[in-house]
Amino acid sequence: MSKKGDTFMATSRKNRDALIITRIFDAPRGMIWKAWSDPELLKRWWGPKNFTTPFSKIDFHVEGKYLSCMRGPDGRDYWSTGIYREIVPMERIVYTDSFADKNGNVVPASEYDMSGDWPLELLVTLTMEEQGQRTKMTLTHEGIPAGMMREMAEVGWSESFDKLGDSIVPGDRTRIIAERGKQEVVITRTFNAPRDLVFKAYADPNLMPHWWGPRRFTTVIDKMDAKQGGLWRYVQRDASGTYAFHGVYHEFSPERIVKTFEFEGMPGHISLETSTLNEQGGKTEVTTKSVFQSVMDRDAMLKSGMEEGVFEAMDRLAELLGRLKIAKKAA
Repeated sequence: MSKKGDTFMATSRKNRDALIITRIFDAPRGMIWKAWSDPELLKRWWGPKNFTTPFSKIDFHVEGKYLSCMRGPDGRDYWSTGIYREIVPMERIVYTDSFADKNGNVVPASEYDMSGDWPLELLVTLTMEEQGQRTKMTLTHEGIPAGMMREMAEVGWSESFDKLGDSIVPGDRTRIIAERGKQEVVITRTFNAPRDLVFKAYADPNLMPHWWGPRRFTTVIDKMDAKQGGLWRYVQRDASGTYAFHGVYHEFSPERIVKTFEFEGMPGHISLETSTLNEQGGKTEVTTKSVFQSVMDRDAMLKSGMEEGVFEAMDRLAELLGRLKIAKKAA
């Protein structure tokens, strides 16, 4: 794909005063907005992995309050409350964030065994930017003590956003999983087409340029010896320049394609991509796992714009498969 990714699916950064996390969701902005403003929807995703949210009350207007309860895997409840300070429909939410008891009274972080110099009131700013049918969401959480507590908060928010993505993305949309601290990315998409057509799109050098990479690029297939030990090389061009990618096929069958991937602009940074094609009921689920040489390499690829490139390529592949199905039916 083109050198880009958030994207990845997600990026995060920290300064002295705030934790900042950015995600791109393969869903329209209205859906993401509702997930934050509807308490029944919020209960589906709020909290880290293995946590549930049995209670959520949202009075969604400026100076309105919220009260939520997260329940840990050990059964302990963690209550939080706050006041909405700013609401710009579909664009921006600003609210305070405090630990609380079950009645909504603010309590110190020490009530939940949190170490560090926690203020009684933190501030969360959430912005949403529409990108076609996708949404770029940026969360800024101010006031979390630096060090381990901020690291734990980053993990908690990231796992919550993983759950948010799973709760809103239909099965026929692209999912990208990039877990913090791991050197891999997993991409999944279910296509409304049989495996033979999907495999054809991956195996035919005349079809690859119609879907591989974002629309703004023109892709030329320089080499594509689609067999074990065969070489491949693609060249992409847009107004900003020319970019080339190459690798070696380790396996190539309708069920499984394994190849190396190297961007020639950064030689020596090689990943291994394994794509599995599973057909069920006339649809084909494609799962691609890219394993990088290090977490640093993985994160660099994500920050270069990988996610947006993958989303667009998978959409283009779905469009191509639709045309192939029509052509096959007419033949």
